Amino acid sequence: MMRQALQLCDNFPHTILQCLDSTTACVCQARQAHAHILKAGLSNHADLTTKLLSLYANNHCFAEANLVLDSVSEPNVFTFSTLIHSFSKLSRFGDALRVFSRMISHGIGPDAHVFPSVFKACAGLPAVKAGQQVHGIASVSGLASDSFVRSSLFHMYVKSDRVRDAHKLFSKITQRNVVLWSALISGYSRRGCIDEAKQLFNEMRDTGVEPNLISWNGMIAGFNHSGSYTEAVFMFQKMHLEGFQPDGCSISSVLPAVGDLEDSDMGIQIHAYVIKQGLGSDKCVGSALINMYGKCACRLEMSQVFSEMEEMDIGVCNALVTGLSRNGQVDDALDLFRKLRAQGMELNVVSWTSMIASCSQNGKDMEALELFREMQVVGVKPNSVTIPCLLPACGNIAALLHGKASHCFSLRRGFSNDVYVGSALIDMYAKCGKIQLSRLCFEKMPSRNLVCWNAIMGGYAMHGKAKETMEVFDLMQRTGQKPNFISFTCVLSACSRNGLTKEGWYYFNSMSQEHGIEARMEHYACMVTLLSRVGKLEEAYSMIKNMPFEADACVWGALLGSCGVHNNATLGEVAARKLFKLEPRNPGNYILLSNIYASKGKWIEVDKVRDTMRSMGLRKNPGCSWIEVKNKVHMLLAGDKLHPQMDQIIEKLDKLSMEMKKSGYFPNTNFVLQDVDEQDKEQILCGHSEKLAIVLGLLNTSPGSPLRVIKNLRICGDCHNVIKFISSFEGREISVRDTNRFHHFKDGACSCGDYW
Repeated sequence: MMRQALQLCDNFPHTILQCLDSTTACVCQARQAHAHILKAGLSNHADLTTKLLSLYANNHCFAEANLVLDSVSEPNVFTFSTLIHSFSKLSRFGDALRVFSRMISHGIGPDAHVFPSVFKACAGLPAVKAGQQVHGIASVSGLASDSFVRSSLFHMYVKSDRVRDAHKLFSKITQRNVVLWSALISGYSRRGCIDEAKQLFNEMRDTGVEPNLISWNGMIAGFNHSGSYTEAVFMFQKMHLEGFQPDGCSISSVLPAVGDLEDSDMGIQIHAYVIKQGLGSDKCVGSALINMYGKCACRLEMSQVFSEMEEMDIGVCNALVTGLSRNGQVDDALDLFRKLRAQGMELNVVSWTSMIASCSQNGKDMEALELFREMQVVGVKPNSVTIPCLLPACGNIAALLHGKASHCFSLRRGFSNDVYVGSALIDMYAKCGKIQLSRLCFEKMPSRNLVCWNAIMGGYAMHGKAKETMEVFDLMQRTGQKPNFISFTCVLSACSRNGLTKEGWYYFNSMSQEHGIEARMEHYACMVTLLSRVGKLEEAYSMIKNMPFEADACVWGALLGSCGVHNNATLGEVAARKLFKLEPRNPGNYILLSNIYASKGKWIEVDKVRDTMRSMGLRKNPGCSWIEVKNKVHMLLAGDKLHPQMDQIIEKLDKLSMEMKKSGYFPNTNFVLQDVDEQDKEQILCGHSEKLAIVLGLLNTSPGSPLRVIKNLRICGDCHNVIKFISSFEGREISVRDTNRFHHFKDGACSCGDYW
């Protein structure tokens, strides 16, 4: 019918308008009409082109819409405004601004109907500078005083977090309704401006405008967003006391604040209100309750809320997975995750990222890498949050190839310049022994925040590069970035790993004197390590006694470890007794004291310590090392008998041992702190996990290629000597990261200079 109508109306554009105005007009009919308009030479008919543009844009036919726009030789404000409004309505904000720019370049001035759509686009991107430019155009045209334009401009500044600019506009608006008041109050709340938000709230009431539910919810959500958790809870309580009934939005906004305050009593009261008001079926409320209970370590309540949910959605499932992981139940979280997948739940990028983060943070690094692979197989695209969650897992087990693959992925996806991705890459390469690549990533970052600076300093400190750490620390300050307590931890750690007592004292004192940062526990731990490692055990002990707060296990552990290095049993006993009270279930402290006794041949005392461990059910953590070979990470335990290549490893170790003895290297059995004969001691030394890992690498990689090993304990002196020999004899560069630092072995020498 439409085709017939068009064939009869070449000279009757109003007939075509009627056809396009039809509620049943579809894209196909629009294309037919478009063809007829072109044939009839009606491209410049303003009403026709406006209708066509609107129809095309509303049906997402943007290519056709652009063709119509291009075909108009003399466009007017309505031609452009139709497309700008449609793009803005469909949240295609970039396209809306491009069409607006095109409109201005044609010399066509916007009207009062165009500006609101453009301001909405600026807020949606957000594009503050573009918004300010459009504000200038509106001011020049005199339309900035239009109430509709001014209101939309006000909302743009609020949404773009330019609250001061919004406030200036607000003061010029004569008729202020509750929506405008609420938006400005919410804006100040989101920025954590508590006093300003409360003052505006009172002013609103003084002018006769009563707050509504949106006003209260805006303040609660804003305070929570800005980290003002106590204020968020206070406003929720005040809202309820004044007779306003909190809705699902109120509950969902206040519960995260309750969780961050770890106020389980308040959380239980709000939960009771949820049940009383019948809000339990609200999925957002359910997710918020699970999240709150997870933060408060209320595992039973968290699981109970989940089981009582009538309908499951992805948000609720994500909340439980995160809650379980947060409370150390990563195995339960993994089981739930697998179960949800088996049930056909369409898990999103948040689900996968949460699970990868959980595994990475709880020592399940291999599982994190496998989840990342599975995630891509099922078609879920990782984002700029996923990569920083995965990269620590790569660094933890020195999975360099996996880390490089993740780096390449972030480059392809275009978020390698993200500061959090960049910081994670710096940390990953440093932990994998590639400090030069860490620095390269750092140098290539277009913008840097404090996390980036701390990451590169921490990397240099881990590698024992004190000079470079201090240089970066100085460079950071010259660029205007102020250090924080983590920055000082990095530089003090570098000093402690190199025995730089003078420099350590300088940075420790300057922290409070020049930067106003009070020393924390970790800074004292660094200083105790520094002093005690250079043999100043009494000075370190004196520092502990004069600390402004009670020393924790980290500080006493630093002293006990150094007592072991210097065989000081007296101070070792003092430190150990403190640690037994602070960490009664930590077997490492008992082992350290036992080793000090063993080094002095006090076997009766050794037996007493080990009897205590047995009576408490404590066992020594086994030595464990990881090495990546041919894109696969191998884990070897001390005394490992199960690895499929163990026979070859033992054979190769025996050959190396013979070569060592020929060259004058003999096993240092002093590092076997057990009361057994010398032959047994040599056998025990051969089973150390780092030796097994390195030999596995020798057997499975080409001659001359470097090896990287991670160990969960400190490297022993005998292994240190053996690896120095292997690096020279086999012509290999070998990197070993233990719990204290990196050791880079090359040509028979170690980067630590044997200060380890």
